[in-house]
Amino acid sequence: MYNGVINVYKEKGYTSHDVVAKLRGILRQRKIGHTGTLDPDAEGVLPVCLGSGTKLCDMLTDRDKTYRAVLLLGKKTDTQDISGEVLEEKEVAASEEEIVQAVMSFQGPYEQIPPMYSALKVNGKKLCDLAREGQTVERKARRITIYSIHIEKIEIPRVTMTVHCSKGTYIRTLCEDIGEKLGCHGCMESLLRTASGGFLLEDARKLSEIEALRDAGRIEEAVLPTDKALACYPAVIVKDEKGDKLLHNGNPFSPAMAIGKEGKYIEDLKKTPVRVYDSSGKFVGVYQYRRGKDWFQPVKIFTGGE
Repeated sequence: MYNGVINVYKEKGYTSHDVVAKLRGILRQRKIGHTGTLDPDAEGVLPVCLGSGTKLCDMLTDRDKTYRAVLLLGKKTDTQDISGEVLEEKEVAASEEEIVQAVMSFQGPYEQIPPMYSALKVNGKKLCDLAREGQTVERKARRITIYSIHIEKIEIPRVTMTVHCSKGTYIRTLCEDIGEKLGCHGCMESLLRTASGGFLLEDARKLSEIEALRDAGRIEEAVLPTDKALACYPAVIVKDEKGDKLLHNGNPFSPAMAIGKEGKYIEDLKKTPVRVYDSSGKFVGVYQYRRGKDWFQPVKIFTGGE
């Protein structure tokens, strides 16, 4: 069984669940999960977790993301993107300067109402299923953050932009909200996810490429080990077998029992989650220092870690 993460390039027409199903067939293993849904018409980075790496799914989903999107002004659709039914059309009377001001006004914290066509659940039922039944239900606004927007091109009625945002952001909704602010409606014409956490577009592989690697006996080239997917956290290694025993039983350990790797001092690692390795260098899990107890406590253990 493979353990770790594959950076998949999700192609247009596939759902995120389609990608997982196809990878199960390619890799011949069941334990696979993705880290954040992309709409069928969207393309780009989709980190997929394998084996013990599936414990990473929630941690990777929580990270920020970057998208390249094309906003089409003048149209309002029921899905907030071009694939939906057009509900209303308006002339785009705004100037380029007004469009820039409207787009850039969404940088920063932003109360965003999730779209009806989404996988979010209300009373146990997905919003998209309710929408397909012709129902519209009240949704609470969620606080998300647009860290930055870079406008690449304006060719009215289209605006091409790159958006760096927090988890839970719907770019379709952002496009519609920009259109409403301009008074002419708007929807998303295309979407490409260029980064998800530390996973980048230039490193993503299409399913056909992954299948070719499998056939060549080189699938490991596509699988990032679990601990490497957590490289944003500093590393700690316990000093001896006494520490190993605590780790392998899922117990906390004191700072005196470990040293920081890569020249880091253990005292400097008490404010952040850390990757923990046993004395032989085997990755065990993610730990967090608890000041009241003066120990590093397990957050998530990766049995069978690389």
